[in-house]
Formats: sequence, structure tokens, C-alpha cells
Amino acid sequence: MRDYSITKYKGNTHYTVNVIDSYGRTSGSFFRTEIECWKFIYDFWSSETPLTNKEEEQNLLNKAIAECVQIDIKRGVEPKLD
Repeated sequence: MRDYSITKYKGNTHYTVNVIDSYGRTSGSFFRTEIECWKFIYDFWSSETPLTNKEEEQNLLNKAIAECVQIDIKRGVEPKLD
């Protein structure tokens, strides 16, 4: 599931980096050079660790809430998350 993107928009002086590790964690930052971007990606991936129990529980809760919202939408009920 690892992925990354390095972009530099016209007129910008910095690159934007977004990276995802094997466990779905994301991070992003801005750098002046592409070499700094690649180092950030390498460092992020080389320091990844398995998800903690709390992160796994949070992911399950997020999925459950998203599924409930989809069920409400299919039933024609406006979902309320407050």
C-alpha cells in the first residue's frame, strides 16, 4: 500500500511531498529540492512500525461509521454525525 507523490506547481519555489506507508499512515511536507523529497520518503518508509491497538481500533470505528452513513444514504435518510 506504499505510495508517494512529489509535485511542484508552476511558480512555486518548493516541492510538495505526500507519502503513505504500508500500514496506511500518511505524512506530507515541503522541500526546496527533489533530493530532500526522496530523503523524506525514504526516512518515512524506513521508520514505519505496525499499527498500535489504538490505531487499529480507530480504523475499525472509522469504517463502521462510514458504513452506517452509506446505509442511511441508501435508505434516503440524511446522515447526522453530531
